Amino acid sequence: MKIRKIVNRIFNWELWPFNLLYAPIFPVWLYYCLRSRAVWFFSSSNPTIAFGGMEGEGKKEMYDQLPVEFVPLTIYIRHNIPFENVLRKIRLSGLKYPFIVKPDVGMKGILFRVIDNEEQLKKYHERIPVEYIAQEKIDFPLEFSVFYYRYPWEQKGKVTGFIHKELLQVVGNGQSCLKELIEAHPRARFRLEEMEHRHGHRYQRIIPDGEVFYLSFAGNHNRGAKFTNLHKEIDENLERVFDNMSHYNNMFFYGRYDIKTISIEDLKQGKNFSILEFNGAGAEPNHIYDCGMSLADAYKTLLHHWKALYKISKYNNDNGYPYWHFKKGFDYLLEAKKHFKMLEKFD
Repeated sequence: MKIRKIVNRIFNWELWPFNLLYAPIFPVWLYYCLRSRAVWFFSSSNPTIAFGGMEGEGKKEMYDQLPVEFVPLTIYIRHNIPFENVLRKIRLSGLKYPFIVKPDVGMKGILFRVIDNEEQLKKYHERIPVEYIAQEKIDFPLEFSVFYYRYPWEQKGKVTGFIHKELLQVVGNGQSCLKELIEAHPRARFRLEEMEHRHGHRYQRIIPDGEVFYLSFAGNHNRGAKFTNLHKEIDENLERVFDNMSHYNNMFFYGRYDIKTISIEDLKQGKNFSILEFNGAGAEPNHIYDCGMSLADAYKTLLHHWKALYKISKYNNDNGYPYWHFKKGFDYLLEAKKHFKMLEKFD
């Protein structure tokens, strides 16, 4: 199994580690740094999000800049307040079980949990070492990622990526235990070490027939999520929805929206959808995955987006939103790395 996994990773560029995949085109990124005379040139891309949304930004600053009707009910909880105060905040907000919790500053689904009752919430509150959010659980059936950018000097932007996301999951048959379902899963079986770490204590549980058991809540390709490219569905209606979103605060110019909705048609009509997150400069154009794209075409797509990121950032820098200076960006990034490393220990 280990040899098969290694061979599969070597011949499938989509499974390569991030640093290996991006190494051949890194000189282009360096070129934009030199041309901008700023290591953190991207920091001006979305001026009202810390670091342009490259890394370490809080969810609160993102949600506060989106139309309230498209954001799930969300409250913010300090990790060190008495649990009685937490229950009071939940009650006053109108939030109902089940709801989800996750760090305000987080990534890759780290410490993302679904809370079904007060006991689970108490355990989570006692364990998490940072401020977190409690958020309405959105049960719309479809989850999409929409990559969008707009040049600040133009009224209309462009949706460059539209994918359906299926989180890593197994479906019970009423007979097999979780371990057996994982070992039979076409993607999860290549992640057995990770699966045992996360779910080993549940391995012998028989999953009821038809029940969906999520193995990961991270909608990342490198965490096992399956993407279906919906490029042919991109049209003027879809772009109009995200043009409106971009103009709402006039400061979100580049990034990826993660959305739940009832249907593609509803999303195109601007109704019955909820924005789970907006990822800024650090968002990967994940529509390069799971669509049979060659490595050369994937690089072409990435470079196209980097060029757009550079042009947006340069314009904003020249019009009152300067690039972060080196020390500010370095210190911020260092703290963000420490923060995420610490979160991983508690996950």
